[in-house]
Amino acid sequence: MSLQTVSRVANGEPNVNDATRDRVLTVMRELGYRPNLAARAMRRGSYKTIGIVYQGLHAVGTRRTVEAVSEYAALNGYATTLMPIAAATGLATSGAFTRLEEMAVDVIVSILTSQLEFDTPMQVPPGMHAILIGPQSNPDVSAMDSDQIGGSEAAVSHLLEAGHHTVHHIAGAPGSFFAARRQETWERMLRERGRPVPEPLQGDWSAHSGYLAMRRLIETTPREELPTAIFSANDQMALGAYRALGEEGLRIPEDVSVVGFDDIEEAVDFSPPLTTIAQDWDLLGREVLRVASESLDGAPPQRVLLPTRLVVRESVAAPRPR
Repeated sequence: MSLQTVSRVANGEPNVNDATRDRVLTVMRELGYRPNLAARAMRRGSYKTIGIVYQGLHAVGTRRTVEAVSEYAALNGYATTLMPIAAATGLATSGAFTRLEEMAVDVIVSILTSQLEFDTPMQVPPGMHAILIGPQSNPDVSAMDSDQIGGSEAAVSHLLEAGHHTVHHIAGAPGSFFAARRQETWERMLRERGRPVPEPLQGDWSAHSGYLAMRRLIETTPREELPTAIFSANDQMALGAYRALGEEGLRIPEDVSVVGFDDIEEAVDFSPPLTTIAQDWDLLGREVLRVASESLDGAPPQRVLLPTRLVVRESVAAPRPR
C-alpha cells in the first residue's frame, strides 16, 4: 500500500475505495496513529482553526455569536478555539491574540461587547487575520456588526406609529457598544419627532435588571403618568418588565406596549408573544466564515453591516385612555 494512499485516507480525501480505506483506518487505530496537524498545516498553508476571543457568555448576543461562528466553522472544516478574557482592556485583548497566534490559528474573531479601556492599544500580531464583531476600532482588520441603528429605529417607529405619545427605554449594560447605539437611536428618534424624552431606565441585560428598573419606575410615578410604550434594549429585560407590569395589574398590550431586541427563541412564548428586533445569527456565522476565507486569500479588511428586522407579534397596541 503506497504512502500516497495512506495520506489520502488520513486527509479524508474521497478518491480511495471503501475496502482500502477500511484497511488503512484499521491499521491507524491499531497503531494509535494521529495526524501531525502542524506538518499538515505547513503543507496546506492553513491550520483550519478559528480562534474566538470574548469576555463572557452571559450576554445573549455573545453566546449566539460564539454558537453561530463555531457551527459554520465546523461546516467549513474548521476547528474552533475559545479564548475568554477577564477584562475588556487593550492589554488583555492583545494578550489573547498573542496566545492564539502561539496556538496556530488562522483567523481570530474578537467579540467586543464593551468599550475597550485602552490602557495600551490593542495589538493584532503581524500577519494575523482578525475579524472584530462590533464597531471597527482598527482599520487594519475586518469588522462586522448587526444594524443596531436601523433596528432601534424600527422599534421606536413601530411604537410611535401605533399612536403612543412617547416611548420609555430600558437601557442595556453601561459601557456596552450595543446598549449605547440603541439608547442613542431611541433618544434621537424622539427628539426628531418632537416627543418628550423620558429618563432612560438602567438595566444590565438580565431579566432581573429589567424587572427592577420597571419596579423603580412604577414606585416613583403616579399611575396615570406611567408609560404606555416601552422599548427594551433586549428581550431578557423585556421579560423582567413583563413581570413588574403584571404585578401592578397592567396588561400588555392593553395598558402598556413593549418591544424588545434580539428575538430570542423564547420571545414567541412570552405572554403575550413579544414584538422584537431580530438579528440574523445564521447570516453572521456565514459571513464570518466568508470574510475569514477571503482574508486568507489576500482580500483587504472588510466592513460588513448585517440587516436587522422588526418581528411583529402581540405586545403592541394603540394606547387607551386611562
